[in-house]
Amino acid sequence: MPNTVQTLVETTIGVSASLPATYDAAGYGALTFALVGQVTDWTAGGQVYNVVTSNPIAQRSTDKYKGTYNNGADTITVNRDDDDAGQVIIQAALTDDADYAFEVTYQDGTIDYFTGKVVSFDTVAGGADSIVQKTIQLERTRSTVTA
Repeated sequence: MPNTVQTLVETTIGVSASLPATYDAAGYGALTFALVGQVTDWTAGGQVYNVVTSNPIAQRSTDKYKGTYNNGADTITVNRDDDDAGQVIIQAALTDDADYAFEVTYQDGTIDYFTGKVVSFDTVAGGADSIVQKTIQLERTRSTVTA
């Protein structure tokens, strides 16, 4: 976990078509990740629990419990680069039903690992002075492991 506040400057996102032998820091750390180049924006996913409610008739208030969780989704915007190794893997992942491993390395060296499925890789439209970009939508399939 980070010890101090930091910005996303110098944060990198990597992808691997291989999955770890074990879903811990050592397993993920043994993989080779290709950096996804030209990342301009990232909205991170994470665990979101369903709320389970009950309304006993003997009370006015609703009881709330944590139910199952979803690991969420990430949205990553990149400047389109058809020769970028990471973007090439993302394009292949779009047509593949398999999970892919992801590595997010922050400014302070902290690393988040997770797996996910790439569910879209769409071109972002804009005006004449816009850079051609693509948006990656990825659904997380395992919880984040921090190293």
